[in-house]
Amino acid sequence: MAHIVIMGAGIGGMPLAYEMREKIRGGDKVTVISESENFHFMPSNPWVGVKWRSREDIEFPARPYLERKDIGFISTGVKRVHPEQNRLELNDGQQVDYDFLVIATGPKLAFDEIEGLGPHGGYTHSVCHVDHAMKSQEEWEHFVGNPGPIVVGAVQGASCFGPAYEYAFVMETDLRRRKIRDRVPMTFVTSEPYIGHLGLGGVGDSKGMLESAMRERHIKWICNAKVTKVEAGKMFVTEHDDAGKEKMTHELPFAYSMMLPAFKGVDAVFGIEGLTNPRGFILIDEYQRNPKYKNIYSVGVCVAIPPVEKTPVPVGTPKTGFMIESMVSATVHNICAELNGNPPSSKATWNAFCLADFGDSGIAFVAMPQIPPRNVNWFSEGKWVHLAKVAFEKYFIRKMKKGTTEPVFEKVVLKALGIAKLK
Repeated sequence: MAHIVIMGAGIGGMPLAYEMREKIRGGDKVTVISESENFHFMPSNPWVGVKWRSREDIEFPARPYLERKDIGFISTGVKRVHPEQNRLELNDGQQVDYDFLVIATGPKLAFDEIEGLGPHGGYTHSVCHVDHAMKSQEEWEHFVGNPGPIVVGAVQGASCFGPAYEYAFVMETDLRRRKIRDRVPMTFVTSEPYIGHLGLGGVGDSKGMLESAMRERHIKWICNAKVTKVEAGKMFVTEHDDAGKEKMTHELPFAYSMMLPAFKGVDAVFGIEGLTNPRGFILIDEYQRNPKYKNIYSVGVCVAIPPVEKTPVPVGTPKTGFMIESMVSATVHNICAELNGNPPSSKATWNAFCLADFGDSGIAFVAMPQIPPRNVNWFSEGKWVHLAKVAFEKYFIRKMKKGTTEPVFEKVVLKALGIAKLK
């Protein structure tokens, strides 16, 4: 009988574990290995940062829910993958053998690539993890008592721009509700070539709609931006032209800043030849399978996907929830096929869907497929997006606690929007 090990217990790893357990043969074993005892719903972190959510609202212990479904759980974390031996070395020295490995760790946050960036010894905040969001929340409480300029955005090499836009607009909404918006100049700094690029080359009229939303809320922006360093209360930014040449330098004062970092692969896999690219992301074929180590699959933010297009300042490609869900289903079907002596045949659709909350409204987009040219290129704005994201948060957390495996995006979200399923 086979042992399937899943590295990661996030929005990719948890659903994958449930679906794998449901579809594998009797006697096969599934084990999830995570660095934490808890699952947290990462898309809600911008709300946590301004105290619209507590940690308890979006986090719960993973172990009892996984074990209830006969899924093993280890919260020690993986120190190193040894693919030649089909073995994992854990942080406590324990060794775990596998027949199939699915890497769903998410990324390592590369704060160290820019001097002064990040919450760990730096001067900027983050909403990439609930721990960071809680630290952001603590500082936000101090900030609103003594407000000043805000700098928010995403640095060069970042690939997840949605939370930066969300947090900018959520902060702006919170400041208006507190009647102190007039005391807070806001600047959005991004490596994107234009507002609304999103690492996707734009979706529908994302450029026009997001620029309009920022103008309406008096948020200034700097695109094609490289953050060179951050000091206490000051960010140094070099703006580039469309040819990538330096155009202008900025010294931006701030009393509060949240900047999303670039991502890279986690230490457990970084530098393993044939498994990862130079940034440490997992190399996969069309079946989510590593070309060299064919019993290793990968899903989510940790997979290697090239940029959609060349940009003056490096911009990565995002992996949205819809895309991850598709990767999960393809991976499960392919491993089950191999267990039954058949070759893998399922391919992820790699469609993109995003709900980005603005606090009192929001934007939604669908890009099918994510990389142009597309069959569907849809973008919309309205108060319904805020309500939809609240509903989605509650639904997804409930789904993870129940251990159900129905695909959320294809069966719920797109049906609600009236968009036909496309392969």
